[in-house]
Amino acid sequence: MQQGQLGGQQVMVLPEGSSRVLGRDAQRTNIMVAYAVAQAVKTTLGPRGMDKMLVSDLGDIVITNDGATILEEMHLEHPAGKMMVEIAKTQDQEVGDGTTSAVVLAGELLKNAVPLLDQDVHASTIIRGYKDAAAKAVQVLNEISDPVSMDDKKLLEKIASISMGSKTIGSGTAKDYLAQLVVSAVTQVAEKKDGKIVIDKDYVKIEKKQGGDVMQTVLINGVLVDKEIVHPGMPKSVANAKIALVDTALEIEKTETDARININSPEQMTAFLEQEEHMLKEMVEKVAKTGANVLFCQKGIDDVAQHYLSKKGIVACRRVKKSDMEKLSRATGARVVTTLDDLSGKDLGHAGLVEERKVAGEQMTFVEKCREPKAVTLFVRGSTNHIVDEAERAVVDAVGATSSAIEEGKYVTGGGSTEMQLAARIKKYAVEVGGREQLAIQAFADALEVIPRTLAESAGMDSIDTLVELRAKHEKKEGRVIGVDIMRSKVGDMKALGVIEPMKVKKQAIQSASEVSEMILRIDDIIASRAKGPSMPPGGEGMGMD
Repeated sequence: MQQGQLGGQQVMVLPEGSSRVLGRDAQRTNIMVAYAVAQAVKTTLGPRGMDKMLVSDLGDIVITNDGATILEEMHLEHPAGKMMVEIAKTQDQEVGDGTTSAVVLAGELLKNAVPLLDQDVHASTIIRGYKDAAAKAVQVLNEISDPVSMDDKKLLEKIASISMGSKTIGSGTAKDYLAQLVVSAVTQVAEKKDGKIVIDKDYVKIEKKQGGDVMQTVLINGVLVDKEIVHPGMPKSVANAKIALVDTALEIEKTETDARININSPEQMTAFLEQEEHMLKEMVEKVAKTGANVLFCQKGIDDVAQHYLSKKGIVACRRVKKSDMEKLSRATGARVVTTLDDLSGKDLGHAGLVEERKVAGEQMTFVEKCREPKAVTLFVRGSTNHIVDEAERAVVDAVGATSSAIEEGKYVTGGGSTEMQLAARIKKYAVEVGGREQLAIQAFADALEVIPRTLAESAGMDSIDTLVELRAKHEKKEGRVIGVDIMRSKVGDMKALGVIEPMKVKKQAIQSASEVSEMILRIDDIIASRAKGPSMPPGGEGMGMD
């Protein structure tokens, strides 16, 4: 029972079974948990990063080094741990890459706050310093970045390739091949709005199927629909397809109210069935009248309607997902209609080829060779389930990185060179600021060096020697592109090596890491209300707290 004292009188505050961790203990617990989470993903950073095998309670296995995936699969219970998962998710949704960097940086910022707290620097002073340092970092990023546009295909391919570098499939030819496909896909769906380039990543559909190998991954200029053609009598392939998209069932509607139909003779029954058949025939006539030879229906198609469609030579797929209908609309130029009466020739879309093919034992319908499609499909293959899943994650990262580079229009060098440059500039800035806040700004700069340090460790280099060498190089203006050349295990020119990343990824990682560490440092009291059950022990053992 939690209690307080007021004038000698005991006051009951919290219910039985609740627990409370106060002040410095609360800060230490949260920092310890968040740092432990960061350490769990730290070794996966970079092209020489290691993988994690995650086994669920049902025995499902995931092998990956994708930061967001690892944290999601770990099912963390502690609130500070959950906050770390949130920044990984945000990073993934906003820019699609740099999840591990964001989490590792947040963990390091929190670790560097501990000695300051021990020296009785108040948490709000550290928070203010971190805020200033993050703002300065973004300003410096803008200064040291270089422009990139949608026409710089080679640069964009390098960016896509580097974002996939840490994945299992990220070796040589496969990586470069996938990078080309991703850049083609992203530039295809990009649109100009109010003078800005906007990319909706949802319109790059990623479909995966086990079988073949990663090099059999293809870019389809159109949409791959995971549905088969409904009737065996329909053609399996249609060239110059005129496509109708219908969001209504080609079935007889059941009455809304409880109605009873009395049929007293076989003739009435026959007439009733004939009327149903006639209605379905009418529906098919409405589709055929528009000149359509392919029909995608979001709802069901009656067996009788399938027969009539087959007789008319119209290819049909039913129960197509709403998201696929939207993509088909953007790829073919067709309009989704909600009633057949509304369907006309001008609502039809066009595709060079609609074909049903058997892939890994399943029938799938390919809608391809579309003119200027604003939705495309990347069809990812891989020899085993684990490889195809990891290839899909690599492609998702590459799509995110390429989109971010085009939208922001700027890139920076990778290999830890940007972080080293930021650290060098922020250290100088700390001296200018002065006061107690300079200690926090200095701690922020030191935290940024965790990225090149980790990269050096994973390449088997001496991390201290590497950092000393990098610091010396970054003191000079021309040294800002010098980073860790992981493949040769030495310090090298990242721009010359083509190791480049979108500025947006770095900016988002720094802002996310800074914000989450500020939020965790602000907490000085953890109150776990539990009506029943054991109370949370003080210190770090409370990992199971909801």
